[in-house]
Amino acid sequence: MIHVVNAFRYTDAAAALLRLGLAADKSNATNSQFKAYLGAIIVYLYAHDVKAAEKCYNDCSQISAFLGSDQGRYGSRLISAYSEGDVEEIKRLTQSSTISHLDHAIIKLGRKLPTGEVTAVKAGTEEGEGLDENDLT
Repeated sequence: MIHVVNAFRYTDAAAALLRLGLAADKSNATNSQFKAYLGAIIVYLYAHDVKAAEKCYNDCSQISAFLGSDQGRYGSRLISAYSEGDVEEIKRLTQSSTISHLDHAIIKLGRKLPTGEVTAVKAGTEEGEGLDENDLT
């Protein structure tokens, strides 16, 4: 029961970060927007939801400026490390300066990655499940 409650709590936190990113976009605060998007990816990974983290990254990548940002490149490397099951790369990434510039709560979660057992996850979507290119949530 506690794991279920925690999963909802982290999902809610990631959703809040995505909403913050959208609000920052409307205020032309791109740096804050990209930090919020990377924060959401980290929260999903901390909650052991690699598929949601990949979907979040793919959705955020629809914004071309995000791909070229430090946060976008970091998110790409982090997702790749999880996809390959590369625990050492994940640990190295969690000590980078990019994560140091995020919100304190996200830094704490990020520094604890990887949590649990990391196994290689096939990138992409499952059969019959399409990617909604217009969905940034």
